[in-house]
Amino acid sequence: MNTDYFSKVRILDGGMGQQMLAKGLQARGSLWSATALIEKKYHQLVIDTHLDFIKSGAEVIVTTNFSARRTRMIQNKVEKYFNYANEMAGELALRAKEISKKNVLIGGSLPAQNDTYVLDPRDKKIIEKGFFDQAILLKPFVDFFYLDVMSGSKECDIALNVTKKLNLPVLVGLHIKKNGKLPSGESIVEVFKKCKGENWLGLVAACVSPEIIEKAVEEIKQLKIPFGFKVNLWKTEEPIPVHKFASPIDKIGTNPVESMGTRNEYTDVRFLEFSKNMMDHGATILGGCCETKPSHIKKISILKN
Repeated sequence: MNTDYFSKVRILDGGMGQQMLAKGLQARGSLWSATALIEKKYHQLVIDTHLDFIKSGAEVIVTTNFSARRTRMIQNKVEKYFNYANEMAGELALRAKEISKKNVLIGGSLPAQNDTYVLDPRDKKIIEKGFFDQAILLKPFVDFFYLDVMSGSKECDIALNVTKKLNLPVLVGLHIKKNGKLPSGESIVEVFKKCKGENWLGLVAACVSPEIIEKAVEEIKQLKIPFGFKVNLWKTEEPIPVHKFASPIDKIGTNPVESMGTRNEYTDVRFLEFSKNMMDHGATILGGCCETKPSHIKKISILKN
């Protein structure tokens, strides 16, 4: 792909997992969206949800393997489906692209390999294997990798070494807390300086509130690379790890929205106003994460070049 792709305004998709739950997915335990990859009866739902975002104007879709990381599969006693689920995430995204007949790009999700929103204390080799095992399964289907909600330079650097070996460019998604720092305690600039490489396509604030992004935008802007956001619309200002609201022993998993709430008052019009404001600061990568719906993406699609 063109490594300058994100130098002009591009529209990304929104919250796939939450949208599938809203459309009838019954997740198992703490598997969340990975349930839809393991169980064939939900495969069409994955395709249709990708298509919902493409029809709404998304130029980039992200594979749905965020919770198909090995630790989550082991916790829920479905590790035997690891390869199948991650390959299916790529295959279903590609099918949606082909059905749409639109020139959308596919980002391969490489999520934090242990819990989300917190540091991974494990050995570097274990983390690297987790990233590599997902990446190698996704590579045949994707245009680039998306580092999906990184919490510090440690995991970011490990993941970037993996993507470099596989010779695909990467969009880096950093999770930012309300104090303006990553869960590691590092600033955005610190992580950038430690990890920046030639294969970066850009940087996004990943799964954070609009308000946090507004506070961080000037720091991100000074990095002089394409930047933007995949914003969440949780009521909870700082998201919490999945184990706080879902247990692997649950036959039917709890919808994260029951714990973190949703901002129904954050309408598509308000999302458009926020996106315009971020564009005024130089943002070119515009998209959503949890609880950001196709209607939000459709509203901002008028902003693309």
